[in-house]
Amino acid sequence: MSTRRDFLKSSVLASSLLFVPRFLHALDRGGVPGLRDGSGRRLVVVQLGGGNDGLNTIVPYRNDLYYQARPTLALREQVGLHKLEKDLGLHPAMTRLKALYDEGHVAVLNSVGYPNPDRSHFRSMDIWHTASASDEYLSSGWLGRYLDASCTGCTTGHTGIEVDDTLSLAMKGNSRKGLALKNPQKLRQATQNRLLAQVSRESANTGIGELDYLYKTLAETASSAEFLYEKAKVYRSAVTYPDTEFARSLKTTAELINSGLDTRVYYTSLTGFDTHVRQQEQQGKLLGDLSDGLGAFVQDLQRGGQFDSTLVLVFSEFGRRVSQNASNGTDHGTANNVLLIGGKLRRPGVVNNAPDLANLDEGDLRYQVDFRSVYAAVLGDWLQADAGTILGTGPAPISGLV
Repeated sequence: MSTRRDFLKSSVLASSLLFVPRFLHALDRGGVPGLRDGSGRRLVVVQLGGGNDGLNTIVPYRNDLYYQARPTLALREQVGLHKLEKDLGLHPAMTRLKALYDEGHVAVLNSVGYPNPDRSHFRSMDIWHTASASDEYLSSGWLGRYLDASCTGCTTGHTGIEVDDTLSLAMKGNSRKGLALKNPQKLRQATQNRLLAQVSRESANTGIGELDYLYKTLAETASSAEFLYEKAKVYRSAVTYPDTEFARSLKTTAELINSGLDTRVYYTSLTGFDTHVRQQEQQGKLLGDLSDGLGAFVQDLQRGGQFDSTLVLVFSEFGRRVSQNASNGTDHGTANNVLLIGGKLRRPGVVNNAPDLANLDEGDLRYQVDFRSVYAAVLGDWLQADAGTILGTGPAPISGLV
């Protein structure tokens, strides 16, 4: 008992691992049917934190109203825009994404949002994470509820992984949660702590509910970490990735996927898009990082034969206002574009019309597509789940998208 007491008093790891779900150790007893043989599908979500400026990502380069609203910030055709359809162009820094677009692997959804939009980073991100209405507050995420619904009563670890230090609300269900980790090696190193290793080998029967849960969680986390570490060694990427934190998270994701890990949902993020000041340089660098990272990631999945069974969804919590501000930047706006990337898209290209700059809502874009209809399509048509159970009553899914 002294070992346990010492551990609880001294180890920071104990407090953090209280929030690690009991989930992965069951994978080595069979895993989730359907993925191991390559016939299943998985989703990779990329979150652009801070509110990416969609108008300077998917650029309406033939719209005079765009240039009137942004006299110095607008991107003109001659700067090297990558032309798409419907008089839209991709930001010049996104060369690798344009190559994927030309191959039929990218779908662009314009003006995605929701009624009565919120311009707070935190509240709007919560809405996207939980798939709630703007006046509704939920404690579980849309992907977490997918994990809940997809394995009711089963013993296998039907889970999601977020390649980060913390777990997003989107990945937290009512009974199941994803796991946050930077990479399997670091997770395993954390569980090699001497006190943790000793505690995880001891009986968890303390008679105290909270301690029982802690010790059982610690033991299962150590088992999960070892399993992930061994599984990740199956495949080592030979693809050259950019030297960025975002690209490293995608490389970890690709290695787990190509190693045959039976995980349906992955989540990662790229931050820094809150471009109130001097937007052009900051956003250009970030969009280049996004494009180059995704280009390497797709190449990696193609080499491993996993691209056709993978769908990537790229979103941000809101777009920016149509008019630039006095600091050569943009302020918090509303509707934005969403990108889908995959080897088996049913509707690649620009899916819907460009934003209507002649019909604004107090200077902001009006949404054309409710983001929950995108989620419903991804859940129902791609992951083959019951979107209604997960999302509740809401807009119908976009048909024929994925």
